[in-house]
Amino acid sequence: MQTIDVVINLNYDECLAHYEGRIANVRTRSVDGRWVIFPAEAIRRVVNRDGVHGIYRLSFSEQGRFISINPLTGH
Repeated sequence: MQTIDVVINLNYDECLAHYEGRIANVRTRSVDGRWVIFPAEAIRRVVNRDGVHGIYRLSFSEQGRFISINPLTGH
C-alpha cells in the first residue's frame, strides 16, 4: 500500500460542493510539495462543521486506487 501525506484546508462550503457532487476531485499539495488529486468522496469521512483542516495520510492501492484517509493533525 502506498501513502502520501497532504495538507487539506477546505471550509464547510467548499466541502459541501464536493459532497453534493459539484466537484468530483480534491486537488491539494502533499507535505513535500507535490500536487495530489483524489476523489472528493474521501473527505466525507473526515469533514466536520468547520470543514476539513489539517494534515491527512492518504492510502492507495498498488494500482493507484484510493483506500483510506486518516488525520495526522487537525480534525
